[in-house]
Amino acid sequence: MGLIALALPADSAGETVLRGRLAADILSLDPGTFRDANTDAVVLHIVEGLVASREDGSLGPMLASRWKISDEGKTYTFTLREGVVFHNGAPFTSDDVLWSLTRYLKPKTHWRCRSDFSQDGMTQILSILTPDPQTVVIRLSKAAPLFLKTLARSDCGGTGILQRNSVGPDGIFRTPIGTGPFQVGVWKRNQYIELDRFPRYASLPGPRDGNCGGKQALVDKVRFLIIPDGSAARVALLRGSLDVLDAVNATELASIKGKPGIRIEMNSEMDFYVLLFQTKDPVLQDVRIRRAIALSIDGIGLTRVVTMGTAQPDSSPVPNVSPFHGPVESAILKQNLDMARRLVKESGYHGQPIQIITNRRYPQNFDSAVLIQAMAARAGINLQIEILDWATQSDRYASGSYQTMAHSFSARLDPSFNFLVLIGDKSKEPRKTWDTPYSKQLLQASMQIEDPAKRQLAIDALQRQFIEDVPAVVLYNSTRIAAVRTNVIGYRGWPADQQRLWSVGFK
Repeated sequence: MGLIALALPADSAGETVLRGRLAADILSLDPGTFRDANTDAVVLHIVEGLVASREDGSLGPMLASRWKISDEGKTYTFTLREGVVFHNGAPFTSDDVLWSLTRYLKPKTHWRCRSDFSQDGMTQILSILTPDPQTVVIRLSKAAPLFLKTLARSDCGGTGILQRNSVGPDGIFRTPIGTGPFQVGVWKRNQYIELDRFPRYASLPGPRDGNCGGKQALVDKVRFLIIPDGSAARVALLRGSLDVLDAVNATELASIKGKPGIRIEMNSEMDFYVLLFQTKDPVLQDVRIRRAIALSIDGIGLTRVVTMGTAQPDSSPVPNVSPFHGPVESAILKQNLDMARRLVKESGYHGQPIQIITNRRYPQNFDSAVLIQAMAARAGINLQIEILDWATQSDRYASGSYQTMAHSFSARLDPSFNFLVLIGDKSKEPRKTWDTPYSKQLLQASMQIEDPAKRQLAIDALQRQFIEDVPAVVLYNSTRIAAVRTNVIGYRGWPADQQRLWSVGFK
């Protein structure tokens, strides 16, 4: 959809509107439920959790001013900030934390991170107590060093605390009433999402720091325009119809760089682009075929072509810029067509079609699928591409209804979380690709260790087993490219692969 097709509202006289772009519409406004990276980015302008991630991946306070850990790591006592109000004017209290967490933990909410706090997850939330309006006590079944980091995850919606009127009397979610610097204005599906400045926002002191620190609404409105076509988005930026063009495709960079009135920002990301395997598929359940496909791929060449040389290849779910990306994770899987052909022959595969799902919303996914198809053919593997719209591909991913899929995962700020998107019980979470007892055991070990050196050993063990089991093939981590008009101040990317338009305004 080109920009010309959008029915945009007229701006009121004197009203400041910061215009950003999304490549596709968000999936919902319910934090951490029906979501993708775009959804997370928009929602995190509206809601806040008890804690939030800093730029360096550490944790900082948000709605909790401080916390205490006791009972050998099984009890967390949060002291809440005072003076915080929701977008509807209701005061923020411990009762809102209790209500929000209770709702997230109900199966019918479909919260992305509920399984992490279940009996089979990293720990189980046994109770949530509210001894007074400013105190919340959460008791866990066992110590979990990554408990707070999980609460802060963007794919969990930051475990955003909502006011109970976000849900109707029928229990159906209506709209997020949060505490963030912006509140929901207008959502015209497939056209734009507009957020309004919340005049009573209670900011933390200091500068912005990841999703933490001070947050200022420097404009009256933030308008995310839905512009799927990269060329149309580029034209809109150059004509002045956009102020911030985030997540620029590398193929568009040359036509923007050096243009008057535009500056370019580039940041290495902690996301990863990947070829997923349905390991229960009759053909792909044979690890030899999965290994053959992996060995047919020239990851270095693919990365160079798909990203126009802007990104670095990676064969590990742990991103290149992670402090846990050590020598084991740095080993790049090299193309070996002779070995791939031998594995194909040993498996008894006879050229039957294997479907690879992709989309055009993310050009990197489509381009990767085309190159992988051609590379696999040289090893005698018949991959057939099926192009879906993004929403349909997301549904197929969630249900596990595919053979292979060119996909990407938004940034996680801890290595265990990167493996967590792959590892799990497929009978409960069909989207998981790596469902073996040993992988689950290794993952749990990595999430229970606090000492960085010992954790590195656990992450190394996961990486070695990942290469052995081949539940997926990691291709590369992206470089986030943003083109920003020079009259815009305060815009800055960060490794979390998330567009932030708070503390951003005009000269």
